[in-house]
Amino acid sequence: MSYGTLYGVGVGPGDPKLLTLRAVEVLGLADRIYAASSTKNDHSFALDIAEPHLKDGADIVRLGFPMTKDTNILHTSWRENAAVVAEFLRTGKSAAFLTLGDPMLYSTFAYVARELERDFPEIPVEVVPGITAMQAAAARTRTMLAAGSESLAVLSGVADEEQLRSTLHVAENLVILKAYKGFGMIRRVLEEEGMAGRARFASQVGQDGETVHTRLEEVPDKPHYLSLVMVPAQEK
Repeated sequence: MSYGTLYGVGVGPGDPKLLTLRAVEVLGLADRIYAASSTKNDHSFALDIAEPHLKDGADIVRLGFPMTKDTNILHTSWRENAAVVAEFLRTGKSAAFLTLGDPMLYSTFAYVARELERDFPEIPVEVVPGITAMQAAAARTRTMLAAGSESLAVLSGVADEEQLRSTLHVAENLVILKAYKGFGMIRRVLEEEGMAGRARFASQVGQDGETVHTRLEEVPDKPHYLSLVMVPAQEK
């Protein structure tokens, strides 16, 4: 049996013009487009971004993933959706799995790909890298993410206070992704550590509703889901 190829396509942070040439090429040749969404609704930010590059009449299938921290539920979802994708690829046709930013950074695709590698190792998989939100935000605010021998740490916004504080003291530069839910704690810790003054906040970069703040006190207590905080090294 000859399987079709699964492409994990990073569509970038929001602006359709930030897709790579390879991403656009793959979207034009793939027989099916998979878009991940919450099981509570069928909306996909990644699909919105990719839409201008899809061919007319594109075969679009939404895959539902639960928004939960329950590892058993998550693993079941990844495995079941991987089986759905494998069933289609068994026909010999190709498919593109859309993902915000880059497919290998905090991406649902990475979990599905891991399940496929374990259960269907014969399926060819190609990852098409994408521009991440932190890269776009750094460009928008002209914030250097790292220089020379400096280190750069990346945390998910679900990190607890102890992890945040310890990371601030071991890495010269820090990016906190998904900074929406714990933003109040993040802002407080940065203020207490004397780092709030050099922090930068960005939300929905490249999308309608984009917001950028160089003063954390200006940011609402409950920012948008697609928000991040950059804490660059202290200028010497």
